[in-house]
Amino acid sequence: MLHGRAAEIAAIDRLLKGARGGASGALLLRGEAGIGKTALLDHAVGAAADLRVIRGAGIETERQLPFAGLHLLLKSTVERIDGLPDGQARALRAALGLADPAEGDRFLVGMGVLTLLADLAEERPVLCVVDDAHWLDHASADALLFAARRLEAEGVVMLFAAREVHAPAFPAPGVPELTLTGLPPEASALLLAEEAADLPAQVREQILHEAEGNPLALLELPSAQREGQLAAEPYGMRATSMFSRIQQTFADRIASLPEATQTLLLVAAAADGDPASVFAAAKLLGADVADLEPAERQRLLGMAGDRLVFRHPLIRTAAYRGATVSGRLAAHRALADVLDGDRRAWHLAEATTGPDERVAAELERSAESARRRGGDAAVAAAYERAAKISVDQRKRGRRLAAAAKAASDAGQHERAAGLAHDATDLVADPLTTAEMARISAGLADERSSATSARQLLAEAADAVAERAPDLATGLLFAAIETAWSAGDFPAVRTVADQARRLRLPDAARIEAVAVHIGALTAAEGGAADAARAIRLLLDRDLTGDPTGLRTDAKIAWWEILLGDYAAAHRRAVALERESRAQGAIGVLPRALMLLARTQLWLGAHQDARISANEGARIAEDIGHSRELVFHWALLAHLCAIEGNEAECGRFASDMAAHGAAPSHSRATAITALLDLGMGRHEAALEKLLPVAESTNRLVTVHSLPDLVEAAVRAGQPELGRRAAGQYADWADHIAHPWARAIAARCQALLDGAEQTWIRAVDLHHHDADPPFERARTQLLYGEWLRRQHRRTEARTMLRAALQTFERLGAEPWAARSGAELRATGESRPSRIEDADALARLTAQELQVVLLAAKGSSNRDIGTQLFLSPRTVGYHLYNAYPKLGVSSRGELAAVVAGVAALRR
Repeated sequence: MLHGRAAEIAAIDRLLKGARGGASGALLLRGEAGIGKTALLDHAVGAAADLRVIRGAGIETERQLPFAGLHLLLKSTVERIDGLPDGQARALRAALGLADPAEGDRFLVGMGVLTLLADLAEERPVLCVVDDAHWLDHASADALLFAARRLEAEGVVMLFAAREVHAPAFPAPGVPELTLTGLPPEASALLLAEEAADLPAQVREQILHEAEGNPLALLELPSAQREGQLAAEPYGMRATSMFSRIQQTFADRIASLPEATQTLLLVAAAADGDPASVFAAAKLLGADVADLEPAERQRLLGMAGDRLVFRHPLIRTAAYRGATVSGRLAAHRALADVLDGDRRAWHLAEATTGPDERVAAELERSAESARRRGGDAAVAAAYERAAKISVDQRKRGRRLAAAAKAASDAGQHERAAGLAHDATDLVADPLTTAEMARISAGLADERSSATSARQLLAEAADAVAERAPDLATGLLFAAIETAWSAGDFPAVRTVADQARRLRLPDAARIEAVAVHIGALTAAEGGAADAARAIRLLLDRDLTGDPTGLRTDAKIAWWEILLGDYAAAHRRAVALERESRAQGAIGVLPRALMLLARTQLWLGAHQDARISANEGARIAEDIGHSRELVFHWALLAHLCAIEGNEAECGRFASDMAAHGAAPSHSRATAITALLDLGMGRHEAALEKLLPVAESTNRLVTVHSLPDLVEAAVRAGQPELGRRAAGQYADWADHIAHPWARAIAARCQALLDGAEQTWIRAVDLHHHDADPPFERARTQLLYGEWLRRQHRRTEARTMLRAALQTFERLGAEPWAARSGAELRATGESRPSRIEDADALARLTAQELQVVLLAAKGSSNRDIGTQLFLSPRTVGYHLYNAYPKLGVSSRGELAAVVAGVAALRR
């Protein structure tokens, strides 16, 4: 019986009950050593007799082996891998060492884990238990957490347990957590009474005091007392932590065992629990199977199924750390003699105390094997360890550089920067030097230290310019983009001057960036130069991008800067499709950001929300904080249009907290749009005036019309005249009718000329016209007509505006249009309740429905959206009644009907 854990048991039992009903969930148990995490996992396993239980654990000595934890967890399910989608099956087989490694993707492995668990749950619910998760290798942790975050309706429960102190961190964003504390006094006393009824009362009181509610201490300290190892302490103080006390108790019990049994325990602690390799290695050191018996009698180590299992993780730690250095080295040498592949390489490394090129070469081979399996963190670890024992300094530098690159790919930016710094002085190859600079600059940029990032890139360009001018150009292009995105406009000019000084082949295009930014940040005018410079940038790629994906992303962004949303949308659609096809998950958040931005502009607000939500989720998964802020901005903008004040404020606050000045200005502009829609014109004006004064016109240009409207409606039109002029200048030089239409609307608000209103409305019916902006123009013109007592003409404009706002879900704007329409005498403004049936769906349901309507299977949809097929089916099941359909075959007609209404 577990005393004092009723709430924790209830939480676990709820998850198990949900799994029996087809729901899924995950939970991470955190707490100090001995606090009861493993006992709660044991309870879950015992309560899940009717579920399929898959159990594994992280092992300290295997933390550097790619997918070691995943292999231990899934070894009993490997026969089911062939039933996965081809890409997932290949990735998972390679990760588990079941096939020749191919170029792997850690996220595709995670998707394979999710689909595998969902497939198993088709037969009966699944409980997946991972103890000592803090010792998981990075590749396994990434894959398991990727799957855990996407559980919805598979009938799968994932339980993790991780130590909070005296262990590596185990960050698990997106997974619910439960932190265990010490047992209350009553529960502690009951547990101790069960375990130590033979001890005198005063001794039990001392143990209660010492244990401080730690269940393992309450169980183990009585044994220490019986063996004479627990002495009374004056003043009631301890010199060591509870972790150390418990570990020492286990170490003392191990020390009392026969020497051969201690040897067997040490070898088992250094291995993964495979009896064959443990007994074979132990035999080389003079121990055999018979020496297991004393450890079994002491309940320290025993067989569980086909594995050797320590009764508690701290026993493994005590057995390994309590051994002598020479004993640990001998255990690793023996294990290396009986193993092969990656495990042999790592045990050789652990048995090596000085430089050894032979072992370093084996580790390098292990690193390349891990790379093909998609274990970037393991690649970094293997190369870093190989570098430490390298004899030749040039090889050491090359291996450090490879470790830095792999750590960067794994998202370990701090570690990557440190390795890059160590490698820089040891490598002479300009390509490697440049790569190290890019890595260090990437960390600085993530920390919002754009100045440091730009300086690192600029210094690297100086160093390689003579030997590799094309490479130097790419470095300076990255430097100028870094300065640009941070709003450091003087630095933009500095980088352009450096490119000219170095006489680089594409210095003219780097100069074009500087001209574009200089023009946009000029106090007045400059739009012509800015547009001309961007058109020059569109002429050719400067990034050296071998796949073309990042180049296409840049081009789409430049097309947006020129206002060519139609072209940018076409490019973003292709970029998103190709990123998925190539498994380029590092590019996918940027592709989805560009897609969402163009969808928002073109009036596909539901699609924009889908893209932004998915992009934010993936950006958070892979640690792309800058991309995450872009997606927050898009979601905040949608909420502002819809009048969702709480969500808009939350996203805007997250953006502003990010620290970069452009994020703050953008957040302010978005909340001002919300104020404008809600009729808080003075508040909108107060926010927009300082934003309009910003030197970063890239952020402010689309807010200038909002400023004009806020100023006019607040009765201070003079405050909007300069903004109207700036916007008109920009609109003239990007030369798109929609921009000139908005410029005409601004002018009409200020001068009230009917011809200007007519021009604005007419210009809105060209090219990639933004529906939201067109409806705003129609609303404002309708209001003007009504004030001129031309009610019939006003109704035409106001009805059109109302229908568009309702379709877009722009509630405050629709309410304003409806009120104006009623003021014209039209008593029943028609709300198009069913014009968009898909609006009833959640973002995830909508995404699934749209793909299903195209004929994609649940498995294909799951692969594309990083969901299990069963969750896809769950979303479809929920969508049917909302859409008034009863089968998959009817979806296409519904989607086609809505598409026709949207047109």
